[in-house]
Amino acid sequence: MAPWTRTEGYGVAKWNFIGQGEKQLSLEVGDTVQIQEACEGWYKGYLTRNKALQGAFPASFVQLKDAISERRGKQEQAVSSEMPLVKEVTTTLREWGSIWKQLFVSNKGGRVEQVQGLMWELIEWRSQLLSGTLPNDEFKDLKQKVTSKIDYGNKILELDLVVRDCSGSVLDPERASVISLFRAHEEATTKINERIKEEQSNVQADHSAMSARIQSSPTHSLYVFVRNFVCRIGEDSELFMSLYDPNKQTIISENYMVRWGKKGFPREIEMLNNLKVVFTDLGNKDLNRERIFLICQIVRVGMMDLKENTKKCTQNLRRPFGVAVMDISDIIKGKTDCDEDKQHFIPFHPVVAENDFLHTLLNKVTASRGDSGGQGLWVTMKALVGDIVHIRKEHPHLVDRSTAVARKLGFPEIIMPGDVRNDIYLTLQGGDFDKYNKTTQKNVEVIMLVCDEQGKVVPNSICLGAGDKAVNEYRSVIYYQIKQPRWMETIKVSIPLEEMQRIHLRFMFRHRSSQESKDKSEKNFAMAFVRLLKDDGTVLQDGLHDLVVFKGDSKRMEDVGSYLLLPSTRSQQGDPHKAGGLGRSSSNLSGGGGGGLSVSSRDSFAISTLVCSTKLTQNVGLLGLLKWRTRPELLRENLEKLKLIDGEEVVKFLQDTLDALFNIMMEHSQTDDYDFLVFDALIYIIGLIADRKFQHFNTVLEAYIKQHFSATLAYKKLMSVLKNYLDVCSRGDHCENILRTLKALEYIFKFIVRSRMLYSQLYEGKEQEEFEQSLRRLFESINSLMRTDYTTTLLLRVAALKYLPTVLHDVEKVFDATLLSQLLHDFYTCFSPEKLQKQKVISMTEIVSSRLFQKQECRDVLLPMMLRELSGALATMADGPHDERRNSLELLNNILEVLSRDNVPHSRHRGEPPAPLTVDGGPSGVITSSCSALQSLVGVCWIASERLGPGALWKGQGFFPWG
Repeated sequence: MAPWTRTEGYGVAKWNFIGQGEKQLSLEVGDTVQIQEACEGWYKGYLTRNKALQGAFPASFVQLKDAISERRGKQEQAVSSEMPLVKEVTTTLREWGSIWKQLFVSNKGGRVEQVQGLMWELIEWRSQLLSGTLPNDEFKDLKQKVTSKIDYGNKILELDLVVRDCSGSVLDPERASVISLFRAHEEATTKINERIKEEQSNVQADHSAMSARIQSSPTHSLYVFVRNFVCRIGEDSELFMSLYDPNKQTIISENYMVRWGKKGFPREIEMLNNLKVVFTDLGNKDLNRERIFLICQIVRVGMMDLKENTKKCTQNLRRPFGVAVMDISDIIKGKTDCDEDKQHFIPFHPVVAENDFLHTLLNKVTASRGDSGGQGLWVTMKALVGDIVHIRKEHPHLVDRSTAVARKLGFPEIIMPGDVRNDIYLTLQGGDFDKYNKTTQKNVEVIMLVCDEQGKVVPNSICLGAGDKAVNEYRSVIYYQIKQPRWMETIKVSIPLEEMQRIHLRFMFRHRSSQESKDKSEKNFAMAFVRLLKDDGTVLQDGLHDLVVFKGDSKRMEDVGSYLLLPSTRSQQGDPHKAGGLGRSSSNLSGGGGGGLSVSSRDSFAISTLVCSTKLTQNVGLLGLLKWRTRPELLRENLEKLKLIDGEEVVKFLQDTLDALFNIMMEHSQTDDYDFLVFDALIYIIGLIADRKFQHFNTVLEAYIKQHFSATLAYKKLMSVLKNYLDVCSRGDHCENILRTLKALEYIFKFIVRSRMLYSQLYEGKEQEEFEQSLRRLFESINSLMRTDYTTTLLLRVAALKYLPTVLHDVEKVFDATLLSQLLHDFYTCFSPEKLQKQKVISMTEIVSSRLFQKQECRDVLLPMMLRELSGALATMADGPHDERRNSLELLNNILEVLSRDNVPHSRHRGEPPAPLTVDGGPSGVITSSCSALQSLVGVCWIASERLGPGALWKGQGFFPWG
């Protein structure tokens, strides 16, 4: 036998091994071993959990791991080179695994399943961590989930709680301060207790967590996988699936279209087992609907009547067949299990009478099985959180590039810059058609075409539903011998933006005969049309449109010269100025004029439209601003009108509106003609986004500033107007927009800083000194406002204290930190200490939390001033309101925490009494020595302890007693 050779290694047992005798080491799956020697397929070593257990074991039973050498005591040994978080997960799994076995033996079934579920999640996440393919943002999210799950599991298993920082890393007690340890422990305990409380109050804890997650996200989606469609039709069919609000009787999403063959398979056989769709862009308003249904409208494609002789009958007629309806309210809201592997049956309800419209049938049926005879849809579904980009990353096993995407009929709650959309949804509402010379009522088919001004059909501009290819024309469902058909069919028209001005929709009406010989002789008996853009440049208004129905020669109906200058809607028909803007009134038509067409007074036809476009607006004022170069003489008027435009329309075109404002500012850089109007418009937009209704657009504004904003000279004009407003108020004069301006300070400075950075990059730091002087004068104007003692400025001083700290993060990027600290010192000391004490303490707490306060040279300026303010606040703390005591202690806590983090030098040795500090005031002047400031800090803490009693700070606010 070959001799044993010395080796260093680290491995994990992947099979159980029962050792024979003392020289062999028994292993269980998951055991980690320290390998010391090797010989002909065998290793010698010991278990890392118990060095006393050592011996030989087969090499094939062990999976070697990458290892690094580490000194432990006097010896070096190989240890796993995995990242710390993976090591922690591995150790946790081993510890939980041992406890899990004990729970199983003691027959604690509920806890066994709970721990098993936790372990499965950790195992899955560990494999993702080891893959090394996660982007940084996803890695951070996963790290947070892993550490949260470990802490939760340790709590329910009554193990030690691991204290972590905000990023999930374990806090080192040797390096972390007592305050940060206490806060981290308190926050972790609170979160875990809340999670346990949720589980105890709700058996379906996972569903509750999902529901909470759904409600907190601005965008939601529903994944649907069509497994099978069972229905005895005998002909091809079209399935139109969508989301539906039964209370309002409205469809709320695009259709997902499936073409199903008469043999019981998809028409395109490659789509078998691949009929997947994501209904996306849903917002919290949609989830708050009382009920949401998943509906499927089934249209049969074939003969007029299934009982007819196929040889003589007209084919390819679209006929109503039935609906399938399921209440998915609890699933989409996260209240019910929605495992993607669980199949749901949606029963089929057929059209019984010829006058049953599909839309009317939807309101008659429920999600109950009824007497469907086993006919219906089999689907799996899952509620997902996030938009389509997010869910493709989060759920790649469900949603891939082949998955169809059905968007909401309307905009999502957040429209990100760059998310260009130009969709027009058109719904055929209904009509009323006279039978004229026929003995029976017509079988009316509507044929819709998208045409240009020459009458040419725009190809591939109509989409019947997601998952289907674009088509050249749309043919409606045919209702048999119905005078007033009600279609309620929604289709999407997608046209390039540059083509919109030339486009109109043409509707041709034709009687369809069930006999093929008669049907071939039928011609279009009427037509209607509508332009998509009006003469003022705005897009067709959302809502119902009662179109004028024209009759005449069939060929004339296809000639745009015969109808394009005529009024297209009933509202235009009575107003010659609205008749295409060209002065052609309806009176010209009544006598049979209009190029051979006449108005049919006995027929009517109505459509409704919904425009979802980030480039086309329905507001004339907003359009005038966006296209200000075409009518520059109206620029001042359009800027003033912006504040009168509905907020929803403004945020929909947020990027284009901001681009227009800054373009106006840049193209008039040599004058100040529009500076104040543009500034006021900018304040209005920022104020809109601060409104709770549009708060989700904060993300959009941030993205715009970082990625799309490009006005290099804007900072000069913004600073000039802002300083002017501040100086006017400092003199006691009225300034209408100053309060809104102070509330918008954060974003004003974001624009200023970004503009300056772009200018500096372009011109290599040019005019830096001038910029710093202007910024300094701007802060001096703010300080002048704080010194002003007019009664009208009290509210403004409160607003300045609240909102000025929000600008520091951006300003310090382009301004000297020490000088900024001196300006802040002046800001807080330019009025008497006893005034606005509560607001000052809250404001200074924000300063301490900023990166500015972490710099030693900045603390040397700010800390003494803060201590003087604190001493005054603490002097009256015992008698003051509870919230003021809490605010003061919070500020003191934060100061102590920062000082401990940054290892500020101390002048006092352990046991030496604190430096004296009077309650009434404190030393005058700015203390620039860190040691002197620290002595003053100790004195402030001493006062706090004296005022509240020994240990009160620890019990009430979470930091240790002094004395």
